Amino acid sequence: MKQESAVVSMFVKTRELSFGGIGPHAITARMDGNSMSGESASLSASVLLLNRLYMAIRVISAKRAMTMVFRDLAEIVSVEDGQYLTYDFNSWVEVSAARAEFEPEHHDWIRTVRTQIAVPRIIRLLDYDRLPKSTVKLNRRNLFARDHSRCQYCGKKFPSSELSIDHVVPRSQGGPTTWKNVVCACTRCNVRKGGRTPAQARMRLISQPKRPNRSPVLTFKLSDAKYASWKQFLDYAYWNVELK
Repeated sequence: MKQESAVVSMFVKTRELSFGGIGPHAITARMDGNSMSGESASLSASVLLLNRLYMAIRVISAKRAMTMVFRDLAEIVSVEDGQYLTYDFNSWVEVSAARAEFEPEHHDWIRTVRTQIAVPRIIRLLDYDRLPKSTVKLNRRNLFARDHSRCQYCGKKFPSSELSIDHVVPRSQGGPTTWKNVVCACTRCNVRKGGRTPAQARMRLISQPKRPNRSPVLTFKLSDAKYASWKQFLDYAYWNVELK
């Protein structure tokens, strides 16, 4: 393990020397102090990770994505005029220089002391071809995204802090915690329903709960034009993307 770590460290240092000191630590630390909040947002921007076969695996942060590209574990995939173009770290820095001049508003930017790098939207692993699990985790974030932060009884939207999780068939009556039996509910509707079914409480669901085919959080990402390039990979592979 120590030997492997030393090899990686030596490789990174060699790359930094060949490219004027830009490395993973530079991406993290060498930021303009006047725009720290913007840079932090750029480092946290979402990047779609594909396996070697161009199948979506999960969504990762820009910081992690750029580190993987820098270490030649992955390459950047850019969808341009309907074609897939790939770039390594050095060529992407060159492309970034041109995009910074002609279309800066189309990208998030990571700024270092020496240059600025466009945050890629998609990267592809070079030596990983396993298939992702086609399951969507039942958690609070995915549930609120599926129901669009809307109470499934009164139909009103609420901040997540004002929503709770309701079992359609109460657990006291044997109701399971599954996608088809849990919904978002506001405090008022949850209290009104109590430990009863909707029929018993004379309430009606605005839609029937169901298990989503892929992570509902992606709905919000795909509605943003800058993530439009994700759609063809997600639709083609029809894989659930695990958010980490």
